[in-house]
Amino acid sequence: MTILYSDDLAEKLDESIKGRVEKLSKEGNTPCLAIVRVGENPNDISYEKGLLKKSDIYGIEVKQVLLDAEITTEELIAEIEKLNSDDHVTGVILFRPLPKHIDDKEVEESLDYRKDVDAMTSKSLAKVFQGETDGFQPATPYACMKLLEAYDIDLKGKNVAIIGRSMVLGKPLAMMMLNENATVTICHSRTKDLPEVTKAADIVVSATGRAKSVTRDYVNPDSIVVDVGVSADADGKLSGDADFEDLKDYVAGITPRTHGIGKITSTLLMDQVVQAKEKSL
Repeated sequence: MTILYSDDLAEKLDESIKGRVEKLSKEGNTPCLAIVRVGENPNDISYEKGLLKKSDIYGIEVKQVLLDAEITTEELIAEIEKLNSDDHVTGVILFRPLPKHIDDKEVEESLDYRKDVDAMTSKSLAKVFQGETDGFQPATPYACMKLLEAYDIDLKGKNVAIIGRSMVLGKPLAMMMLNENATVTICHSRTKDLPEVTKAADIVVSATGRAKSVTRDYVNPDSIVVDVGVSADADGKLSGDADFEDLKDYVAGITPRTHGIGKITSTLLMDQVVQAKEKSL
């Protein structure tokens, strides 16, 4: 059994990003990330703190745009358009999901795709779906792909079950894996006999946010489990979708909740901020 830690990959990425930012800064081209947060969602605030810490380590500037939860769609679009026209801002991340009264799609499409470092616009996603590699990648699916690559897990011919069909993870990850010649099944709340579907897969990716929901009933001893979900368990402690303690000595490989996918997601987002600056020169 292998625990798929991301520490070594994170260290390599850190070195690359630091070196590139240092070079850009010496030339007067320091990258700048704009963080747009609507409301006080604890998950958003936690992610924001992580990005601020990362940016400080790398020397990337940050512009925080903190907005009231009652903001209208039109007002939010106006804020996005200000960032589009701000030449100092290299990339923009908008925390999602947005409050229910906001038109998500209209807001997402208002962002200049050249600053879309988390790949939420249709132009960015089209490149992912078409298998083009010259655009930005959605950070969390990208992290899944990079970690599997780091462990030399070849996707060619593999059966993959992804639990979760969102545009943030499930759908783009499916297309990225298809581009590597995997056979992918996207599962969701209406999937019949879900445990049987996932148990038959070589690789199981879960992003439901249901703590410890992936148990031995969902996998087999040869399974690779990629755990993307984070939520509180019955004891109020943060947990992944996978029941890690139950699975770690049962499956062939599994990502831990800490030092796993989450650790490199923000790192890869920052890498794309640097790419955005490099492309703009």
